[in-house]
Amino acid sequence: MTEVVANASLLEVKATRIPAVKLIIPKVFEDPRGLFFEPYNQDRFALHGINLVFVQDNQSWSKDAGTVRGLHFQVEPKAQHKLVRVLQGRILDVAVDLRRASPTYGQWVSEELSADNRRQLLIPVGFAHGFCALDPDTVVFYKTTGHYSPEHELGLAWDDPSIAISWPVAPGKAILSEKDTRLPRFSELPAYFK
Repeated sequence: MTEVVANASLLEVKATRIPAVKLIIPKVFEDPRGLFFEPYNQDRFALHGINLVFVQDNQSWSKDAGTVRGLHFQVEPKAQHKLVRVLQGRILDVAVDLRRASPTYGQWVSEELSADNRRQLLIPVGFAHGFCALDPDTVVFYKTTGHYSPEHELGLAWDDPSIAISWPVAPGKAILSEKDTRLPRFSELPAYFK
């Protein structure tokens, strides 16, 4: 039996404007039949210094473009890293830095993720996360390092003017869950991530 050696070149990891948030770009192999790629390989991620253990997979379907989910996060001891990708359609994926001691505290970063570009966003503990569906029938899949815990789940208002995220949908046109319409402003959040 031949041992397979992890090859770091089969995965590109780029820091975003907020360096803790990483853009993950897998190498794609295409031929006349179609294509193949590995969205996640523990050994390859480790070669890039990402040593996380994912314990739960989540999937959402957004029927309409303009659907906004978030901004959500879980606090300790149930805080989560998230690895987000799109199986169908496109999203604007957003992370807001809630780490009080961070030089980017209160700042946000976004990336367009799509089924076509096959990019993923790695969002660490200490960030609020949300996204807006850019296409109808958008399917989002993400891995987490912690299990869902409703007692530890909190959120941040998606349209907080003090953060001023450049969403691709106007506030009056966004489609939100009832729960997400009641999330607090950034100024109301305690220092959850010191």
